[in-house]
Amino acid sequence: MRVRDIASVIEEFAPLSIQENWDNSGLVLGSPEQEVHGILLGFDCTPELVDEAIACGADMIVTHHPLIFSGLKKISPDDNVGLAVIKALGNGIAVYAAHTTADKVLDGVSGAMARRLGLEDIEVLDMDGDGTGLGAVGNLPRPLDPMEFVDYVKSAFSLSVVRCSRLPEVPVKRVAMCGGSGSSLIGNALQAGAQAYICGDISYHHFFTPKGFMVIDIGHFEGEVEIVDILFSLLRKKFPTFAIRTSERLGSSNPVHYF
Repeated sequence: MRVRDIASVIEEFAPLSIQENWDNSGLVLGSPEQEVHGILLGFDCTPELVDEAIACGADMIVTHHPLIFSGLKKISPDDNVGLAVIKALGNGIAVYAAHTTADKVLDGVSGAMARRLGLEDIEVLDMDGDGTGLGAVGNLPRPLDPMEFVDYVKSAFSLSVVRCSRLPEVPVKRVAMCGGSGSSLIGNALQAGAQAYICGDISYHHFFTPKGFMVIDIGHFEGEVEIVDILFSLLRKKFPTFAIRTSERLGSSNPVHYF
């Protein structure tokens, strides 16, 4: 098995051609011709994840967030990115990321959020024109009282707390969402007729919402982490006898902590 064999399966699901122009999805470290004997999947390629790959004998890491977003001016063990790069290269570990590529397919990040909520008639929220795009929108099986809907969201994503705008004075029936940082699509959610929009990293001023509409910030990690299991299932189905595993630390790898 070679890196390119793994990459081709992921790219059939989430093509590199659809990634956002600021993104760095794809093979971040290593050669497409590199031999692979084991794969470890995680959310972020941290030094700890590389250590886990070394310990379990994986020589390819697949994550959602790219290890390298832009050009590095130096590679130093004094910062997390540099340390992860040094450890991966020193141990012959290839690193691949499916970031906005996996965000922009409806079977990816935002679609998973919609399915977790049991939405019906799910569509891409911000369509690119080729059936892909950012976010998703759909309808609840039945309208919910706004507070009931907030509790429903917390239960669906196993959350103890969410950040919400003022509750609307209308039932919630149509719901839009985008995994990760999704404030830029609030206008799309309004245009799509949603009464609620769910994403992460919402800034203060975006919580001033018009009547009949609310935003819910469930967190960046919380909205996107399911993509790791999606990628695992994708690769396991294609390579059922190959050594593929998900990080044992996935559940505790969120860098944001709540006290």
